[in-house]
Amino acid sequence: MNREAERIRALNDNLRTKGEGGDRVITRRIHTLGANGVIEVIEAVQTFAAFEPANDPYGEHDCALLRVANQRVMFKIDYYNLTLTGHSPDAGDPAVTRRVLTIMLADEY
Repeated sequence: MNREAERIRALNDNLRTKGEGGDRVITRRIHTLGANGVIEVIEAVQTFAAFEPANDPYGEHDCALLRVANQRVMFKIDYYNLTLTGHSPDAGDPAVTRRVLTIMLADEY
């Protein structure tokens, strides 16, 4: 793994596990699971650790599928510029990147 991927992975893990360094968004369908369902999904995403080459080929911990309360859940992290008007010029540089973690039901993607 290269240093750029390591830097991106650390930033992504910080957002996913601690909610720091970006924005977290849940879709309407996740919201319809109710307060307890939302909490369960967010906790499952925060603690997800089953990254492997098959589901994380670049080693960035930016996307995964998991099962929570009989639902297939997906999370993904996108890298935008600071104004959210386009892609980040450098996903490994938090000074020019705004990360957005989206949590959704898998069939919403």
